[in-house]
Amino acid sequence: MKHLIAGVLLAMATTASPAAQARAPDKPVSIVLVHGAFVDASGWKSVYDILTKDGYEVLVVQNPTVTLEGDAEATRQVIAKATKPVLLVGHSYGGAVITLAGDDPKVKSLVYIAAYEPDVGESVYDLATRPHPGEEAAPLLPPADGFLLVDPAKFPTSFAADVDASTTRFMNASQVPWGLRAVQFKLTKAAWKNKPVHHMLTLDDHMIPPSLQHFMASRAKAKVVEIRSSHAVMLSHPKEVAAFIETAAADAN
Repeated sequence: MKHLIAGVLLAMATTASPAAQARAPDKPVSIVLVHGAFVDASGWKSVYDILTKDGYEVLVVQNPTVTLEGDAEATRQVIAKATKPVLLVGHSYGGAVITLAGDDPKVKSLVYIAAYEPDVGESVYDLATRPHPGEEAAPLLPPADGFLLVDPAKFPTSFAADVDASTTRFMNASQVPWGLRAVQFKLTKAAWKNKPVHHMLTLDDHMIPPSLQHFMASRAKAKVVEIRSSHAVMLSHPKEVAAFIETAAADAN
């Protein structure tokens, strides 16, 4: 009987499902995804699905976007949960978050996706109010009760012009208010000064002008890839974003 049971177990072990056999090998880095302002972490879902299918441990930060310090702390807590060295990825305002939180010794490199890359002593507000001749500024409503929102009438074309219309409508209706204490906080650290940087520059961006992205990426000595996309590139081009992140992960090894 013991021999029979052993034989059955051996057969089960050697006839694993095709899905199990095809599973991608374990990757040497963990990926932490950090969302930006006015949205939540669900925007990463398609990118998350691709990266996890390819064998990466992927952790996702849910930022309150009330204060930059609070969002950086939320990111550090997720970094601490990663089982491997971390590739830290930020979209939009999430770039400011990873710039502050990315000095964590567990973080190997930084990936900016259509994102802000502030310097020490600089705020997102300082960058966002720089002159950009010939380019549109983000269509924000005047502050109300210490928070900002995108003008609902202009959100579809400014934030996510190349995203499915029903998704864009929902994103607009579910905007998350962005705290002025997050926007105006002047950074005390800039992790990009000491760590490898990759930047995906969105050429059809009406939230963070392409010229501003180019300035920040050049200053950070980032490896840059340009893509013809709106600001919501992780929604409109998830395969390209995932591939860009995986290239950065390979460089981090």
